[in-house]
Amino acid sequence: MGVYVVTGGSGGIGGKTVEILRSQGHEVVNVDLKDSDICANLATKEGRDEVIHTIHAQYPDGIDGLCCNAGVSGACGNLKLMISLNYFGATNLAHGLFDLLKKKGGSCVVTSSNTISQGAARMDLVDMLNYSQTKPVNEERILNIIEKFDESSLAVGNSIYVTTKYALARWARRVSASWAANGVRINTVAPGNVSTPMTATMSENAKAALAALPIPINYGTDTLMDPEDIANVIAFLVSPLAHGINGNVLFVDGGTDALLNSEKVY
Repeated sequence: MGVYVVTGGSGGIGGKTVEILRSQGHEVVNVDLKDSDICANLATKEGRDEVIHTIHAQYPDGIDGLCCNAGVSGACGNLKLMISLNYFGATNLAHGLFDLLKKKGGSCVVTSSNTISQGAARMDLVDMLNYSQTKPVNEERILNIIEKFDESSLAVGNSIYVTTKYALARWARRVSASWAANGVRINTVAPGNVSTPMTATMSENAKAALAALPIPINYGTDTLMDPEDIANVIAFLVSPLAHGINGNVLFVDGGTDALLNSEKVY
């Protein structure tokens, strides 16, 4: 059995991923802000460094998989948190644990969003995020730019959220070839709207926006997917069963985007 690290594993998609991997007999390390095996704030460099150091100390012979799932929604009201947690919290941790993945020929899965196909991303910021990668000074510069944005606007919040998720998916695709040359696969899962603690705390306006995005497959009028649907895909992609899959963005949204971007079929 393997050793897997899951961020944001105290609830929602991450929690289900932890549950599934443990049910398969694996050793799973849950990294989250609270109620976890390693409690750390991945929105800060200090928090990421702490996790990287702890995992290296506990598993010097390597890890089999990393699932970067921790993140916040566009309705959280904190633009800097979105940038630091959604993007840097995933990319910096993945870079920091890459050597451990390499030791065991492991794999990484990062959680993006199906909203990346809907045109709301700020491509100038996407480019800046992808350029910055692990350079702390550039993270600081981007956060300084974000200070000038209207944090009270839900539209702005959603745009920054999509920006972080777009940049994350593109980053994973860009590093996939060099990582695979070192025996490490990396893929991206792009969920639709999911019933999680994050969506449960959304404002009524934010929930109304979700209701405008139906899920065609097996959900009827439901506007939220079960987190287990996404967790099952993550558990598959991070496993040796998905050995030939690398650098992909896999949409797990029941066809929501296809419905939005196509004509009705009768």
